[in-house]
Amino acid sequence: MKLQDIKKIGVAGGGTMGSGITQIFAQKGYQVVVTDIAEKFLENTKRIIQLNQKTLIKEGLLTQDEADESFKLITYSTDNKVFADADLIVEAIIEKMDIKQEFWKEVEGIAPKNCIFATNTSGLSINGICSKLKNKKRFIGMHWWNPPHIIPLIELIKNDETSDETVQVLNELVDKIGKEAVVVLKDANGFIGNRIQFAVYREALKIVEEGIATVEDVDRAMKFGPGFRYPVLGPFETSDLGGLDTFYYISSYLFSELSDVKHPTKLQQEKMDNNHLGVKTGKGWYDYSEGKGEEAMARRDRNFFKMLKNIHNK
Repeated sequence: MKLQDIKKIGVAGGGTMGSGITQIFAQKGYQVVVTDIAEKFLENTKRIIQLNQKTLIKEGLLTQDEADESFKLITYSTDNKVFADADLIVEAIIEKMDIKQEFWKEVEGIAPKNCIFATNTSGLSINGICSKLKNKKRFIGMHWWNPPHIIPLIELIKNDETSDETVQVLNELVDKIGKEAVVVLKDANGFIGNRIQFAVYREALKIVEEGIATVEDVDRAMKFGPGFRYPVLGPFETSDLGGLDTFYYISSYLFSELSDVKHPTKLQQEKMDNNHLGVKTGKGWYDYSEGKGEEAMARRDRNFFKMLKNIHNK
């Protein structure tokens, strides 16, 4: 399988992630078939894609003609047999190991022998998901970040048997669709991005729990300090520019004070017990009642688009 052999792409699961993935492939000229377990979910897939495209048009990142043409490239089905002539299948179904395993076991009996299999899991073991497959060489993790039609990063995660050819083809594909690929060399919980994200979150929780700063000031410190660097510099680039000796000396006294808890914290448990789960329940660390949640999400996307257009636009 080579990049030019990929003509038709299957996407399993038409939720938020599957819709965005479908949209991006279609906008880059690929024929895409998306599946879900019921027609009502596929209708929602169409709605999400149309809403996403309206936003892209408004931001000047897509024309109406491009949106119309890409929409024509998408077909919908509740039958996995439509994957019989797919060159690549990306699975974005429910995050349950047994359901993913059974899905891939079924699809292996349907798809062509040279079709590449990719799972969009955000945290489940890649080895575990493909454990019932006969040919694991063509199987790989392909973790898109939410919202997938905006955020550039796609993590490619190898299982113990993933072939170099599979990695190379998907690396080239990710570049072709205007995204940024990183390769996770072995099956590790959290891959790269979530391991870094949750290391930051764990320390942020400790700062608040120990009374060092408020939630609001932790967020401000991140956005206007380290977060200001991170769109253009990674942690290793930052330490090179700051001086590895300086970072070494700071590490010698600071590492011992950083959080190393192995379980969710008391503060997190309190949020769970009170059903303060963020935007979805109207309250989390902040208040999202009376439309504030929708405002927060719209503000997030506006700022994401600014970065996409001015920093990460390929």
